[in-house]
Amino acid sequence: MKTYTITVNGNVYNVTVEEGTTAGAPVQAAAPVAAPKAAPAAPAPKAAAPAAAGTAGGVEVTASVPGKIFKIEAKVGTTVKSGDTVVVLEAMKMEIPVVAPQDGTIASINVAAGDAVESGDVLATMN
Repeated sequence: MKTYTITVNGNVYNVTVEEGTTAGAPVQAAAPVAAPKAAPAAPAPKAAAPAAAGTAGGVEVTASVPGKIFKIEAKVGTTVKSGDTVVVLEAMKMEIPVVAPQDGTIASINVAAGDAVESGDVLATMN
């Protein structure tokens, strides 16, 4: 089991996730905990993500349109060629592939299936 601390709209939640569970298995509910006093003053998570992503890999793979992450095609460590699909976005009921801008290795995947993204958001980084 892994425990994560997640902040949503200034509320801090401790979430425990059991690895290897199957779909439909019961999920442990998250209990809100007291938010640290510095949390409201912290920058928005979207603004912090590109800075963290830039350290993982030198090349950013970004969303060209706003939408929802439909599927993640590549995994961290996968070698891709220019034009290979890394992530598939769903926008206006269309599936839009987001491709690798150059040959390289996937250094990080910064989104999960179902995440909402805006145009220009960093979805993955490459080396």
